[in-house]
Amino acid sequence: MEAANTIESEILRGSISGTLVDHYVRMTGSSEVHVLIMEKYYMRSNNRASVTATIDNFDGATRVHVVAAGSSEGVFFRFDWGAGNSFATSVERALEPYIIGG
Repeated sequence: MEAANTIESEILRGSISGTLVDHYVRMTGSSEVHVLIMEKYYMRSNNRASVTATIDNFDGATRVHVVAAGSSEGVFFRFDWGAGNSFATSVERALEPYIIGG
């Protein structure tokens, strides 16, 4: 699926610390779903953030759902200094030329 390749290329090519943790693919008939789990180190927060992108074409159009996690600091507080949002936005930027609806 081209969307998965575009995201993977952008995260790995666009960052020294960006890594692909896993890429799971499941096909059923002519439909498919890809789950990409990526991770990146952020120096400003001194931790790693992860992004999970789920991509499917079950309804005839490609749909992408992105969730950032693991970027918060501390045990009790979930304040991430913007690393998670920044990482999730990088996925959106990679797909921006192809986005046709919200």
